[in-house]
Amino acid sequence: MKPEEVVALVKEKGIQFIDMKFNDLPGLWQHFTIPAGELTDEVFREGLGFDGSSIRGFQEIQESDMILIPDPDTAIVDPICSVPTLSLICDIYDPITKEPYTRDPRFVAKKAESYLKESGIADTSYWGPEMEFFIFDDVRFDQTVHCGYYFVDSIEGEWNTGREEKPNLGYKPRYKEGYFPVPPHDSLHDLRSEIVLAMLEIGNGIEVHHHEVASGGQGEIDMKFDTLTKMADKCMKYKYIVKNIARRHNKVATFMPKPLFQDNGSGMHTHQSLWKDGTNLFFDPDGYAQISQTAKYYIGGLLEHAPALMAFCAPTTNSYKRLVPGFEAPVNLTYSSRNRSAAIRIPMYSNNPKSKRIEFRPPDCTCNPYLAFAAMLMAGLDGIEREIDPGEPIEKNIYKLEGPEAHKVKTVPGSLEEALIALEQDHDFLLKGNVFTADLLDVWIRYKREREIDAIKLRPHPYEFHLYFDL
Repeated sequence: MKPEEVVALVKEKGIQFIDMKFNDLPGLWQHFTIPAGELTDEVFREGLGFDGSSIRGFQEIQESDMILIPDPDTAIVDPICSVPTLSLICDIYDPITKEPYTRDPRFVAKKAESYLKESGIADTSYWGPEMEFFIFDDVRFDQTVHCGYYFVDSIEGEWNTGREEKPNLGYKPRYKEGYFPVPPHDSLHDLRSEIVLAMLEIGNGIEVHHHEVASGGQGEIDMKFDTLTKMADKCMKYKYIVKNIARRHNKVATFMPKPLFQDNGSGMHTHQSLWKDGTNLFFDPDGYAQISQTAKYYIGGLLEHAPALMAFCAPTTNSYKRLVPGFEAPVNLTYSSRNRSAAIRIPMYSNNPKSKRIEFRPPDCTCNPYLAFAAMLMAGLDGIEREIDPGEPIEKNIYKLEGPEAHKVKTVPGSLEEALIALEQDHDFLLKGNVFTADLLDVWIRYKREREIDAIKLRPHPYEFHLYFDL
């Protein structure tokens, strides 16, 4: 869509406001809104100013002025706003140099796609994340000098089977048994359908939605695959719609990986493939699980760089409460067909060459999708360029391996701190083509350590009182 077409759309749809959206470094959408009459061709050329020092991971206060330039191809009528509003995703520029801002996550994604083409390996990468989330009925949390707690609740939670609800109508999915039961067990079916309709309205193609394994309102809505930057854009729209439609129903949605103790967490299994001249480079009818040698090398890159990748793909301290054995968590750094106990699964649903892809299972939805997708692509390309052998696949249930057989299987890091150390030691593959910059990596690592890891270390954990108060 051209800028003049966007302006025409504003008039055609009776749009009253234009919402400018962009991504901070950790991955949360930010925005400001202008009256529709202020949207001119000049805005698409010159942009609009904002204070970069107030955005997480961006500028220092002495260099705070930044520019947002809207991407006309991202124009949608916002499905959430009650006043007719057009939403535009923006790219970030330096007002002095007029160059794209190197800490803009969307710019990193675009550079990754450019690097793919320049490599000559492929011209297109396709991405299909399976985004999981919880929809709760109540959430409370606080942290003070003398108090720290959280409380979440759901009408679906098995912990509420004995609660006086006047009346309690039962049908609470049992722990780890929430996968696929029909209503009334799946009390959120209609709400998810409403979410899907809103996504379809704005062009987020949807394949399926369903209840997920955990009790307490876990769900999944799967989007149709798309190219890297476009899919990252769709992930941001996805989270925006899920959160706001849940709120419309007086409920609250969270993409936090592990909000419930001793039940399954929420992940973002990420399907990916490389194409060139309209041909899927990952397909080989005679290969293992019908994947090509190129796909194997790509897998080799993901497995070799997985510890460092986790700093972007599972980027929170809470991520590593999901990435533990026993909860269908993909902690084992190996690959296999159909095997969900491996970090990389090769889906076997179809023999169609177009559908052949690999699924990298450790990521979760707290990631910044622009950075996570870009990092995974760079790891896979490094595997192809260096012809990294992923070894033999493991067809067994890896969770049940014992002795020497089990010790041979490497695992993802056990904490965010371990992932950041891995990133410090292994990041050259990300710097190729200037896709990631040393400055961005430094800011990311420093931010995660100071604002998250250290903040958690300093605070007493409620369970520590159970363990130690009487010693």
